[in-house]
Amino acid sequence: MKKTLLVASILGAVSAMSSTSAMAVEGLSANVGVTSNYFWRGMTQAADEAAVSGGIDYAAASGFYAGTWVSNVNFGSGDTETDLYLGFSGETESLSYDVGYVYFNYANAGQAADFGEVYGSVTFGALTLGLAVLANTEASEYDFGDSTYVSADYAFEVSEGLEAAFHIGSYDGDFAVEGVDIGASLSKDGFTFGLIETDRDGQGLEAYVSYAIDFDL
Repeated sequence: MKKTLLVASILGAVSAMSSTSAMAVEGLSANVGVTSNYFWRGMTQAADEAAVSGGIDYAAASGFYAGTWVSNVNFGSGDTETDLYLGFSGETESLSYDVGYVYFNYANAGQAADFGEVYGSVTFGALTLGLAVLANTEASEYDFGDSTYVSADYAFEVSEGLEAAFHIGSYDGDFAVEGVDIGASLSKDGFTFGLIETDRDGQGLEAYVSYAIDFDL
């Protein structure tokens, strides 16, 4: 498959860059990934086909971060998703937290498809609780708060380097494709095998395999 060859060349280039870089920028990192199916809130964004993604992030010692992430998608007339985000994360003795804003842009899908959300999460040990709320959209009939996504994630180490994760989320509101999604996954050395199920019409239990790497710039 052409996508497989593309991913192989990207990963090769990434490996070469990470091994030959003469100077790294403190706080700057990048990531590259490939998945057999790109899911977002339980819904395929790639028409059950493979997706290739990549991103660049900056994280400061203060907790501030910003970044961008790009992936191919396959629905409607949009063929590329670009996310732009910024936020602040930190921790106390008993928990860690993350708050921020993300803007989703879909090339060739028209401005009405683009939207932004404010989000926040709190992590207690292995449990993370999250909330995302519609902040803005180019579609004039929707306002702030016209969609919410609440989620709970539980992740733990099964054995050295092997992590299991469980997820449940609920998407609700006038702007949302309403439904509940649940998932489970196993991850090791950048590889992930996962299962996702949603109660949305026409969608059942689906599986995916992905691989991703991160490296400093």
